[in-house]
Amino acid sequence: MNLVVSDPIAIFLGEWSMSLNSYAILFRILLTMVLGAIVGMERSSKRHAAGFRTFIFVSLSTTIAMMLDIAFASNNQVTPIISAAAIVGIAILSINSILYSSKNKIRGLTTAVGLFTWGVVGLCIGAGLYTIATASFFAFICSLSFFPPFERYLKDRSNHFEVHIELKDPTYLQDLVTVIRKLGLRIDDIEVNPAYANSGLSVYTVALSIESAELKKYKTHEEIIKAMATLEYMSHIEEMK
Repeated sequence: MNLVVSDPIAIFLGEWSMSLNSYAILFRILLTMVLGAIVGMERSSKRHAAGFRTFIFVSLSTTIAMMLDIAFASNNQVTPIISAAAIVGIAILSINSILYSSKNKIRGLTTAVGLFTWGVVGLCIGAGLYTIATASFFAFICSLSFFPPFERYLKDRSNHFEVHIELKDPTYLQDLVTVIRKLGLRIDDIEVNPAYANSGLSVYTVALSIESAELKKYKTHEEIIKAMATLEYMSHIEEMK
């Protein structure tokens, strides 16, 4: 059964790669494991929960699911849509990997989206769409490895940022608000962090906007936070990335 006749890589590899034969099956399984391992190693190197084995399994499962769908369809059997079920399963797994940290920060969002995206790439490999899969792989790696520094650059120069603040006593909150306004900052939101209840600290997540023209021109987020850290009632302060 010819599956892909216009895929450049499939054409380069030859007729065998376009059909669901023994060689093509082994090649697709090997390819999906190798590419999944490379992505997984990148994730593991940054100590993410979903790493080496997770990305291999996600890639392998969707590739196998797609090949099963193709095999059933080629035998004129009712297609069980196994690949769709695999994607739904990965979507559920991805959602469950999203957590809130003790600082009310969402963690695992990139991992969740990455798992789902890589599952779709696995489907492409299983379907013999080697060019789409390879291009997607390089785009995926670039997004994970090269875009974060650019994203941090944009965030560091934004007029909006969030800080995690720990005060020695809640009675100092009004004083802090006064200081923030004198610095030329606008308070967009203040949230009490319940994770630190009964800890002896008053912990808040504060969303700020830089309004002062001088601050916008000369001060960075780090310099503003260092200035606020010198307050005697400030136990700890840091920017939430």
